[in-house]
Amino acid sequence: MADMLKHQRPDQAQRRQGAHGGASRREAPPSRFTAFGMAAEVEPIAPGLHLVATPIGNLKDISFRALSTLAAADAILAEDTRVTRVLLAHYGVTTPLLNYHEHNAAQMRPKIMARLAEGQALALVSDAGTPLVSDPGHKLVEEALAHGHAVTTAPGPSAVLTGLVLSGLPMDAFFFGGFLPTKQAARKHRLLELAHVPGTLAFFESPQRVGDMLADAAAVLGDRPAAVARELTKMFENVRRGRLSELAAQYAQEGPPRGEIVVMIGGPDQAQAAADAGATVDGRLRALLPAHSMKEAVALVTAQTGLPRKEVYARALLLDRPDGDH
Repeated sequence: MADMLKHQRPDQAQRRQGAHGGASRREAPPSRFTAFGMAAEVEPIAPGLHLVATPIGNLKDISFRALSTLAAADAILAEDTRVTRVLLAHYGVTTPLLNYHEHNAAQMRPKIMARLAEGQALALVSDAGTPLVSDPGHKLVEEALAHGHAVTTAPGPSAVLTGLVLSGLPMDAFFFGGFLPTKQAARKHRLLELAHVPGTLAFFESPQRVGDMLADAAAVLGDRPAAVARELTKMFENVRRGRLSELAAQYAQEGPPRGEIVVMIGGPDQAQAAADAGATVDGRLRALLPAHSMKEAVALVTAQTGLPRKEVYARALLLDRPDGDH
């Protein structure tokens, strides 16, 4: 079993040269990690930046390659060392940890570049899941590449993909939108920008805002099918599926749920939109005009129906007249 867990040995010349061909990697003592009650020896890894995916909840979701990379690295760059230390302790990995997060990223990057220039192998992890997804890792990768350092990955868990596969919504095309703005006006504006994306939308959201976010999505995008996934891969994993209005009403009644959340929203059904647009545009405008300016109402209905803005604006002008029922 231990032999099965070994890394494939990197090329000797590659391991002995630094990122710029001159610096030598220091020799480290043999490393080990423990998986499923058995110890595995760790082969050295090539110098450079290694992006390592970690579990989003269930510690068993870590890969053998990820564990071996973490054990063989000279240091691990962690978003929160307290969180990462729990994972490392579970598998007996003793690699030193360094903080790398949004608040110290600018100060840490030059130090990290210096270590890479020495020929070190550094691993980057986020608190959970795949690095660079809603964390400051992108700028580090960008700078490492600009300096000519090797960048590779040990792929693995992703909350976005896990939520999508459980949502019951189409996955042939999707768009990940990260976190939506916290202010309602900005949130609606961003949803409006994404209204015509031809695929499923996926977002991270906080428990405190998920009910308001779902209600705003229903108002801007129409009553699309959606799913709310929380506590993915954990003991109390839960996925709710339904229309945006139904889900918004449930969370409004129950209050904020617990756990980390991924929201998935079905894409626009262009055929249905074209068939229904003529019958629904006036009703949508009547519902929106009392609480929105004409410009906002027209923009929302245009996004919901897919009709040309000029046509929707013309209908809004008619409805805004005293005899607007005609």
